[in-house]
Amino acid sequence: MTNSELITETIAFVKNELAAAEGGHDWFHIERVYKNALLLSKNEMVDEFIVSLAALLHDIADAKFHNGDESIGPKKATEFLFKMNVDEVIIHRVTTIISEMSFKNSIGEKAQERSIEFQVVQDADRLDAIGAIGIARCFNYGGFKNRKLYDPEIAPKLNMTKEEYKKSNGPTINHFYEKLLLLKDEMNTKTGKQIAKERHTFMESYLKQFYAEWSGEA
Repeated sequence: MTNSELITETIAFVKNELAAAEGGHDWFHIERVYKNALLLSKNEMVDEFIVSLAALLHDIADAKFHNGDESIGPKKATEFLFKMNVDEVIIHRVTTIISEMSFKNSIGEKAQERSIEFQVVQDADRLDAIGAIGIARCFNYGGFKNRKLYDPEIAPKLNMTKEEYKKSNGPTINHFYEKLLLLKDEMNTKTGKQIAKERHTFMESYLKQFYAEWSGEA
């Protein structure tokens, strides 16, 4: 099987697995991250095959939808790639990216030297968490979890531990301060940083408008 054929098979597998997924973590999220990753790859010396597989499989079983179990995603990815007769070295590189790239796994951790493929896929995923689509995904998930839009009496929880972050159930607006507005300064690649800066500015404008409307000023 050629690399191109494997990518086609992977896309079909992911579409099927995520057919009933929550709207912010469905196939279309994967497709956007995949496209983002290919865009970022144009300006980096990467193994595009590794980047593509990791981007396509990175949310095959998001832990937040599996009782916090972070082992299911890498396991599913491994089983699929093994079934497709992918080399074990490639499988290891892909699943390492999947296992370690999430925001919560960076909380409280010292910065580590990561492969450029890891950096590209992580940036691609984080870009989909900010800007206009990031805002839409944030509120979609908040609705899915039946969370308040905003409550002035509930302040964002800053500097949370990984476990506190995983258990957080505050209003959706708080998530901007607990994660989304932090991502601009955590991007890895030059292109990722440029795109993130624009999307960050958009989120700041959105919040300004949100608070104005909330307080009856606009």
